[in-house]
Amino acid sequence: MPRALKKSLPHVALLSYLLVILFPFLFVLFSSVKKDNNAIALNPFGIPKEFVFGNYVEAWVNAKISTYFFNSLYISILASVVSIILASMFAFAVTRMRQGKWNTILFTLVMVGMLIPNNALMLPIYTIVRKMGILNTHWALIIPYIANAIPFTIIILAAFMRSLPREIEEAAVMDGLKAPGIFARIIVPLTVPAMVTVFIVNFLGNWNEFLLANYFLSNDELRTLPVGMVQFRDQYQMNYAQMSAGIVFSVLPVIVIYAILQEKIIEGVTAGGVKG
Repeated sequence: MPRALKKSLPHVALLSYLLVILFPFLFVLFSSVKKDNNAIALNPFGIPKEFVFGNYVEAWVNAKISTYFFNSLYISILASVVSIILASMFAFAVTRMRQGKWNTILFTLVMVGMLIPNNALMLPIYTIVRKMGILNTHWALIIPYIANAIPFTIIILAAFMRSLPREIEEAAVMDGLKAPGIFARIIVPLTVPAMVTVFIVNFLGNWNEFLLANYFLSNDELRTLPVGMVQFRDQYQMNYAQMSAGIVFSVLPVIVIYAILQEKIIEGVTAGGVKG
């Protein structure tokens, strides 16, 4: 096999994989600007001859996509940010502070929490939420989202913090910094790439979560986008162009966030594996 051909095979395989991944999204994107079902049926995979952007307006206003969109956006961001704040403090305590065997015990308990399937916690979560009196409020989603994300976030941030050299903290102590100052002024800035990575993962999980949002929220004004999209499908199941516009709205924030933070995401994935 020629050397040039051998080198090109991985690129061809990756390009083929990219086309397979992008094809469904391009189909939805083109369908969202087509006139109606007939235009989609006549040319399902081609570029539309006439771009109808009114589908986005109809989906945004008439189908309450705007309400569901902003509900999902602020719930996902708030839960992701709070989980990172709490998990980063815990990770700092078990990796950078000397607490003897307690560090190992606490970190082991966190890892055990990762072994419990989320579906097995549905009934306990519902019972707790109902007793707290927050059922059918956004707190019924925010609090479980935070709790569910903390174990994974702790494990990733702890692995990253362990790779940081101890000499940095020793120099900070020589300058008179205490533990809170070391955490806020030294560790957090160095851990930003890992935090961005777990933020994206947690945001995606919260943004796409359906089960809790479907069972814990009965008020239509409080529903999130995944649940709203199911109702949108039931209401507009004969108008695939507007359905496609709604799907584009659901994908857009993820694309924008990743496009803005992609450098930090790559740093977070790679830097944690390098021993400092």
